[in-house]
Amino acid sequence: MSTAKGRTSVKGVVGAEPVPPQYGLPGGRSPAWWGMVLFVATEATLFACLLGSYFYIRFSHFGAWPPGGIKDPELGKPLVMTVLLFSSSAPMVWADWAVRHDRVGQLKAGLALTLALGIAFVSLQGTEYATKLKEFTWSTNVYGSLFYTITGFHGLHVIVGLVMIVFIGVAALSGKFGSRHHERVRLVAFYWHFVDAVWIFILSTIYLSPHL
Repeated sequence: MSTAKGRTSVKGVVGAEPVPPQYGLPGGRSPAWWGMVLFVATEATLFACLLGSYFYIRFSHFGAWPPGGIKDPELGKPLVMTVLLFSSSAPMVWADWAVRHDRVGQLKAGLALTLALGIAFVSLQGTEYATKLKEFTWSTNVYGSLFYTITGFHGLHVIVGLVMIVFIGVAALSGKFGSRHHERVRLVAFYWHFVDAVWIFILSTIYLSPHL
């Protein structure tokens, strides 16, 4: 207990000296961190449901898979896309490390590299869609619906991540980040690594499993 200018305060007691928010929740994490954890957990559940639906329908289907004379998915572009997306995690890790050590220049470089690799991934996915749409659409059959829903849902998440990176990149250019102010960078990095991790399950399900 301490007294200053006639006012008594007790740390951690309501109405007394404010407790830093990072110490107010389990694990010393802020509300924003736990909000991102909840969001990622929700999205992971949605992806799990989509991939589970794919396998349920596939193994309930009698006959060839993919059905309707659709060829097994080619692996060339998806593997290049995998290299691009997984490579983008490295500069994001670098950016996260740099901001915590007040290396703002390296933070900007890491974000720029991540952004470029993410854009390359989305662009390559767009060219793949242009090719696939000549063969089948989302309404051709159940396989088409699953293919475009799952890969499109993931592509949307990548685009959301790119928008996040642009926002924190602009903030970095404005000098708003440093070793004491970097939570937004860490949250975006967390989300980006989640998007990368989900892709390996999509690659295994959509592209690799029909070849097995």
